[in-house]
Amino acid sequence: MPFTADVAASQIQEHLKSIYNLLHDIESQRIRSEHNLNNIMKTHDKVTPDDKVSPYYQQKLKNLYNAAMTDAQQEEEILRKALSKINEIRTIRNERRIQARNAGNKETIRRGALMKMVQSTAQTLPLYVGKTPGAKPPPLCGAIPAEPTYIAKMGDMVAALVKGNEEGENWILAEVVQFNPATNKYEVDDIDEEQKPRHTLSRRRVVPLPLMRANPETDPHALFPKNSTVMALYPQTTCFYKAIVKQLPTTATEEYKILFEDAAYTTGYSPPLNVAQRYVISIKESKKNKSQC
Repeated sequence: MPFTADVAASQIQEHLKSIYNLLHDIESQRIRSEHNLNNIMKTHDKVTPDDKVSPYYQQKLKNLYNAAMTDAQQEEEILRKALSKINEIRTIRNERRIQARNAGNKETIRRGALMKMVQSTAQTLPLYVGKTPGAKPPPLCGAIPAEPTYIAKMGDMVAALVKGNEEGENWILAEVVQFNPATNKYEVDDIDEEQKPRHTLSRRRVVPLPLMRANPETDPHALFPKNSTVMALYPQTTCFYKAIVKQLPTTATEEYKILFEDAAYTTGYSPPLNVAQRYVISIKESKKNKSQC
């Protein structure tokens, strides 16, 4: 149900208050954790010299380690609650912005600001952290595709295959406006052309982008392998092109190094370019995809 700007602002304010309180809870929890960790270190110092741990110290260390694990679990729970509130704020803002756009209040974003926004949303994409060791990353985490029945939500970013100039077709960066179950089609807006009519596309022409980043240090299998063929967003544009993965990210904040197909170079590929996880996907290139963004 559509909500007014006042309702949206009130909801956001409530979420911000919750985040503020959660941040204080996190700090209190960390102080408690540090106290237990210090006690563990002090206890180890007492039993290290003779390399023999008496039953008394064995039980004491066991209790301290259990307490430390409980502290870590509680801190994790609070952090996840705070991150959930942040995502809820993003959802509210997206819904309100799309409602305003549908009402005719379209905003014009300068090219430089648009490119900065595209980069920022990729850098702040949530990082997947499994709740248990060895937990399997879910669909739409890194290179893991969406389930076949998945429907992208309003405000989600997708790659959309649309008709371009001279009857060609392009994979563009777009935002979901809505999905119509009756027609099995999406309505999407090209984020670079907000003043133009939106596109109505079948599901096979819309590919959801990752909703979470994969951590290369814990979930390397959730990344595209080196030398694999992908579609990636060419830097400083809003179009996806065929490319090859040259180098994988090695940390949660790093980007892929991508080689784009480019006839202007003797090798047939561009020099390695950095592309964020959010904008590297596995889709088939259209034979008509010849026009430029």
